[in-house]
Amino acid sequence: MARFTEIDDQLRTFIERQKIFFVGTAAREGKVNISAKGMDSLRVLGRNRIVWLNLTGSENETAAHLLDASRMTLMWCSFEESPLVLRAYGDARVVHPRDSAWDDLASLFPPLPGARQLLDLNVDMALTSCGFGVPLHDFVGERQNLRHWAEKRGEEGVRAFWNARNRISLDGESTGIVAE
Repeated sequence: MARFTEIDDQLRTFIERQKIFFVGTAAREGKVNISAKGMDSLRVLGRNRIVWLNLTGSENETAAHLLDASRMTLMWCSFEESPLVLRAYGDARVVHPRDSAWDDLASLFPPLPGARQLLDLNVDMALTSCGFGVPLHDFVGERQNLRHWAEKRGEEGVRAFWNARNRISLDGESTGIVAE
């Protein structure tokens, strides 16, 4: 195990090679949320900054939690090479399409239908562990289900989904997805 105060070049290279990452958040009370993320949706912007594009999903817990408590953990596991687990800890903020920072940050990513928020993490600690118990897996490819789902519904249909399914967290808290 090693502890870092920033993402050095070796850690950045490891992050950029991974096909999946996990995000963990929790409000001060209620459920802890852990989500798996993929696609071309994460950028390391510096030694202490990571931004990821949050695509539409069945819940919107991350956004709700960050309105209450800004702490976030991102985790990567090596499934294809030398074993390693990396966690990045810090405070994050949500950026919505209606926010002034959206255009600049969204331009870092390819256009992905269903993009609902950007999460901007200020990393204060990174921690590696052995990953000896993580199984080996071969990467086959990206799933296209989410892209096809969002394209089929169109922008208005996706926004209707946000209003119906992404406005309130599992604990009954606002996610901020719809300006109220």
